[in-house]
Amino acid sequence: MKIAFFDFDGTITTKDTMLELIRHQKGAARFYAGFLLNIPVFVALKLKLISNQAAKEKLLSHFFKGTPAALFQTKCDAFADDKLPSLIRPAAIAEMEKLKTAGFQIVIVSASAQNWIKKWADKKGVQLIATELEVAGNLLTGKIKGKNCNGEEKVVRIRQLYNSPQFDEIWCYGDSGGDKQMLAMGTKSFYKPFRQ
Repeated sequence: MKIAFFDFDGTITTKDTMLELIRHQKGAARFYAGFLLNIPVFVALKLKLISNQAAKEKLLSHFFKGTPAALFQTKCDAFADDKLPSLIRPAAIAEMEKLKTAGFQIVIVSASAQNWIKKWADKKGVQLIATELEVAGNLLTGKIKGKNCNGEEKVVRIRQLYNSPQFDEIWCYGDSGGDKQMLAMGTKSFYKPFRQ
């Protein structure tokens, strides 16, 4: 049996999709104003004073806290249809199709929320492991449900769903430090494989 795990942002896509989703849903003016207000968050993250998850939750809270979950999902689906295809690296799609033909099971493992990736993943016929957003009273809380699917958490999620020893080949694709542990799982690993 053969399986391939792909990071999404920066590996399959050319840009961070959470940032593009915010721009798509809120418009350029609110996008830039929000980022100016959150400069201290980015500085704290850069200085390693707060975690990636804490920084992400501060941004999610700023832009989406209190948003009805159904409305958010509708807008995420529109993003998947209207914007996401233009962010996908053609070489990544070609690689996934080649692997499918060779009998590989394909799984995207992403720190981005499943809300704006799942529709696209379903269309491509690939499985998805991703961060989940917390909902309370049918509204987004601005928090992540459980842990951000990044770093060691990618490996934890993979092991929860797949029995690694049953696979003869495990190919892993990533582009950042957040993929390091997942890449270490592979019988073959590819770092920044689709960048020209």
